[in-house]
Parts: sequence; C-alpha cells; structure tokens
Amino acid sequence: MYLEYWGLNIPPFENLPNPDFLYFSPKHEEALTRLTYAAQGRKGAAMLTGEAGMGKTTLTRAFIRQLAEEKFDIGLVTNPSLQPVDFLKEILYQLDVAERTDSKVELLRLLNDKMIANIQEDRNTLVIVDEAQAIEDEKTLEELRLLLNFQMNDRFLLTLILVGQPELRDRVSQIPQFAQRISIKYHLSPLDFSDTVKFIFFRLKVAGLEKSIFSEEAIKTIHEASGGIPRSIVNLCDLCLLVGFTYKVPLINSKLVEKVIRDGEGEA
Repeated sequence: MYLEYWGLNIPPFENLPNPDFLYFSPKHEEALTRLTYAAQGRKGAAMLTGEAGMGKTTLTRAFIRQLAEEKFDIGLVTNPSLQPVDFLKEILYQLDVAERTDSKVELLRLLNDKMIANIQEDRNTLVIVDEAQAIEDEKTLEELRLLLNFQMNDRFLLTLILVGQPELRDRVSQIPQFAQRISIKYHLSPLDFSDTVKFIFFRLKVAGLEKSIFSEEAIKTIHEASGGIPRSIVNLCDLCLLVGFTYKVPLINSKLVEKVIRDGEGEA
C-alpha cells in the first residue's frame, strides 16, 4: 500500500521468518556460530533461547539454509506439544520415514535404521525442535533425552537442537540428566540502540531503499518502546510507514512514532 510512496520494492517489515531479512547482530552471529558448530561437530544437543520476538525461528531457517543438503538430513518439528509416541511419529515424518505403527519400540527402531542409513551415506541426522517451550509433558522431554542414547563409540547418531523461549531453560534444568547433556547453550538478548539502527536500515535496504527515512530520534523512540525486541521493532516500523504515507510526511520523526504508539494503546 505504501511501497511506491517510500520507494520500496517489497514490504520491509513483514512478521515472517524470511532469512533474507535476518539482520545478523553480534548476538545473532554468535548464536548461528554455536548452532553450526553443534551440527558440524556432531554434538549431541544444543539449545537456543530468547524472548518471544527475538528472531529465533528466522535464525533457525537461516541456519538450515546454510547446511549442505547432501551432508545433513534435517527434521524440523514446529508443533512440539505432543505426547511421546506422537512426537516420535512427527520426527520420523519430518525425516521422510513412512511409519504405520503405534508401537514406541518399532518407532525407535525405524529412527535408528534411518540414522544408520544416513551414516552410511555420510550424512548427519539433525532434529530441530522449534517452540520447544510448548512441550508440556515431562515424558516427552524425557523421550528427547533418551534420543541422545543413540550413539556409537565415537559419535552421536543425531544432533538435537532445542529452540524456545526462556521457560524452556527452566523445564530442561528440572531434568539434570538432560541439562547436563546439552553441551551448547545460548540465550539471545534484545538489540541495543546501535543494532536497532542497523536492523531498521538493513531491512529497508533489502526492500530496495538506500536512504534513511527514519530520524535518529524516531529510532530512539522505537527502540525504547520495543525494548529492542525485533518483532516489536518490525511492528512499529510497519505502522510508521503506513501512517507516514497517510499523512504524506517526507521523514518518519519521533512525533509520528509517538502517535503510532498512542494509537496502539502504548503496545509496540
């Protein structure tokens, strides 16, 4: 709606997990490095946490995209609020294993066979569980822990990566045997002001704009209102461009940002 007015080719502030719009702050760079190390180093398990809206899902998509398909067989579970048997079924489905059994023993055998086949093809089996804080059944978490028992003398048969909000850390810590086996952990913290500036300009550039259309004071207001949470920044910026278009302003200033915040009852 406002693209032509601002000189944009595509919407710069969509709330979608599009890796092309992922701004790699130093924190996101480190998170990606740790995930990559876990996958390439055939570690047993890794965990990435962060507040809602920190870009964990987008980072996960970028992480998957950079892994060579011929080297990794990846199962991505995005709806993990399942009972143990259904969870195993979902993992097998995501790894393209056709199963027709409700027996947990048979499901585990199918998974073991798949992992052995991957080793023979020189591929690593990677299971990523997004929104893992949604796992409410402790038995399901215990089942995930037991998956780490699939190992040979010199390597794990799969790498498990848990991605979720901070409460995931609390749930995992309540199972010491599980927490101790997650060798790589990282928590994404909010963007500081400098990275908020870079985040906004990066998205505008990807969308086709080479100039600044947000004043420094406007970005300060956005940063304060959003708390440095990327999703909140995106929501505010999108509305600012819409309101700026409506009023035909040449630049997004702090007064316009404040209006957008007030109109939204103070919610970023």
